[in-house]
Amino acid sequence: MRDTGEFLFTSESVSEGHPDKVADRISDTVLDAFLAEDPFARVACETLVTTNRVVLAGETRGPDTITPELLTHLTRMAIKDIGYEQDGFHWQNADVAVHLHSQSSDIAQGVDSAGNKDEGAGDQGLMFGYACRETATLMPAPLYYSHEILRTIRDLRKSGHASVAGLLPDAKSQVTLRYVDGKPVGSTAVVVSTQHVAGMEQAEIKRLLWPLVSSILPNGWMPPESEFHVNPTGNFVIGGPDGDCGLTGRKIIVDTYGGAAPHGGGAFSGKDPTKVDRSAAYACRYLAKNVVASGLSDRCTIQIAYAIGVSRPLSVYVDLHGTGKDVDEARLEKTLRDLMDLSPRGIREHLRLNRPIYVPTSAYGHFGREPDEEKGTFTWEKTDLVPALKAAFHR
Repeated sequence: MRDTGEFLFTSESVSEGHPDKVADRISDTVLDAFLAEDPFARVACETLVTTNRVVLAGETRGPDTITPELLTHLTRMAIKDIGYEQDGFHWQNADVAVHLHSQSSDIAQGVDSAGNKDEGAGDQGLMFGYACRETATLMPAPLYYSHEILRTIRDLRKSGHASVAGLLPDAKSQVTLRYVDGKPVGSTAVVVSTQHVAGMEQAEIKRLLWPLVSSILPNGWMPPESEFHVNPTGNFVIGGPDGDCGLTGRKIIVDTYGGAAPHGGGAFSGKDPTKVDRSAAYACRYLAKNVVASGLSDRCTIQIAYAIGVSRPLSVYVDLHGTGKDVDEARLEKTLRDLMDLSPRGIREHLRLNRPIYVPTSAYGHFGREPDEEKGTFTWEKTDLVPALKAAFHR
């Protein structure tokens, strides 16, 4: 994202009832079930959802107590919690097929620790983390507000609030912000598409959502009414997996930074923390957020790369986008490696990732969320490295 001039930038979010997010939720439900029984279980679960059908496939290594029957039950409970009781997709009636098998021994021998060999990365790849000062959560503003719109609708819908009566689980949002010299100053367009019961008029839904979106955006940021687009097709009754097939891992930009930062390409949901696609992306966000929170820069992008079966990262790269406060990026790279062991084992232990903490990540973004000490969720959002970073750079 540019730091000078005037430009528009857009990000989108999708609700927990979007077909791809239903798939992410089920995959992370499977992961949490295994980790609850065995913190060192291995899981790579992909989910497909379509009209009254759910298919789970992938590889696992864990206790025999996690049976297909249990996973079928947990899948139904996840669908029920999202709110699907529709003819085309119902938690009670959907056919659930479980096709999970044992993890490949070829992969296992590269990942497992043995003798003097430390635990290796579960795959090759490159992961990115990002932070900026556009919001209090140190997240890009277009994505932050896109998430907030849908999260608020979700909370009101589940509480039975009259302000969203008739709205159903499947929804998408999109926020376009105007930037001046790298800072957001207002919204030029907002799009909200939400599934609804039959008979609701487009104008009625727009009237419901206008005050809701107005309350979420900063004062004076609402676009003109002509640029507030609600259900632009005019009707959205058929939704969820009945309206569109959903697959795990198809909303990776929604999951991360809304396009404001690079993405390595790997999805998160359904993967245990030996998979650096997930754990190292969390570590990158953790480090980038601490750099910005410590006052060393206004923006920070971090990349880490791995090879399958190799414990040490192949590279660590830091870009402060010209916003560093007299900080040498090469020195910062070394400092970050000194402050955190970036091996797969080191990341898991530092962020305490071997726990059933992943269902909450499956919708409304993996980053910019509030860490919960009691539940152990979103540990990568902590800013506990700030004192050490300030000390390292004499701040």
